[in-house]
Amino acid sequence: MSGPQGLVGAAPPENALLNRPKRAQRRPSQSRGIFAARVVILVVVLGYLVLPLFAMLEFSTRGDYGTRSLNSYSGIISNASLVEAIITSLEISVLTVFGMLFLLVPTMTWTIVRVPRMRRVVEFLCLLPLAIPAIVLVVGVGPVYRWLGQNLGAVGASPLTLTLIDIILVLPFSYRALDAALRTVDVATLSDAARSLGAGWPRTILQVVVPNIRGGILSASVLAVALVLGEYTISSLLSFNTLQVVIFLLGKRDPFVSVAVSFAALLFAFILLYAIARFAPGARRGGRGALEEEPAS
Repeated sequence: MSGPQGLVGAAPPENALLNRPKRAQRRPSQSRGIFAARVVILVVVLGYLVLPLFAMLEFSTRGDYGTRSLNSYSGIISNASLVEAIITSLEISVLTVFGMLFLLVPTMTWTIVRVPRMRRVVEFLCLLPLAIPAIVLVVGVGPVYRWLGQNLGAVGASPLTLTLIDIILVLPFSYRALDAALRTVDVATLSDAARSLGAGWPRTILQVVVPNIRGGILSASVLAVALVLGEYTISSLLSFNTLQVVIFLLGKRDPFVSVAVSFAALLFAFILLYAIARFAPGARRGGRGALEEEPAS
C-alpha cells in the first residue's frame, strides 16, 4: 500500500509560488501618456473625416438671409436627370458586385484548392489595375465601347456597359477583402470534404465556401459600391451620365444641390460600412474569442 504522501501528492515548494511570473504593470504616467496619445489620434482622425462632412451639411442647408433650409435635398427628387443618374449608378453598382463575386470567388477558391502556386499570379493580375491610370484604361477600352455602340444598338450604348470596366477597377480592393476572409478558413479541407460527399463545384462554392466568407463578401461588395458611386473619370470620358458626372454638371448651375447629393452619397457609404461592422458574421464574437482563448490560471 502506498502511504499518505503518495495519496495526497507532494505540495509545491514555496519558492515556486513566490517566483510565479507577474503580469507587467504599467506606471500611471505611462498609462496617462498612452491614453493621451489615443485621444489625440482619435481627435485628428475624427476631425479629418467629420469636419468636411459638417462643412458639406452646413453649406447644403443654407437658406435665404442666414436661415436654414432643406430645399437642396428636396431638389434632388425634383431633378429628373439627377434621379436617373442615381438609379443608373445603383444599377451599375449591383451588376458590378455580382460580376466581381462571380469572377473572384470561384477563381480564388479553385486556385487555393487545385493550383496553390498560381495564387501569386492571380493576386498580381487583380492588383494590376492599381498601377494603370484611369485615362490609360479609357484609351484602351474606348474602341471596345465604340464597337458596342455601333453594333449592339441600345444595349451597347447603355451606361450599364460600364459594368465591364468597373469590375476591373474594383478587383484590387475586392480581392484583398476576399483574400483576408479565405485565409481564415480551411477552404481546401472543406472543399475536399464536400466533393467527397458528392457535391459538385457550384454547390460546394455556394453552400460551403460562401457561408464561411460572408463577412469578406460583404466587405468586398461595399468597397465595390463605394468605388462605383465615386467613379468619374471613365464615365465622363466615355460620355455616360452617371452620378458623379451629373453632380459635376449640376455644380455649375446649382452648387447647393450638388453638395447635397455628394453628402448623401457619402452618408450612404458610411451606413453600409456601419452595417457590415455591426451585423457581419463574427462581428459580435471579436471580443469573446480573446477571452475564450486565454489560458486558465
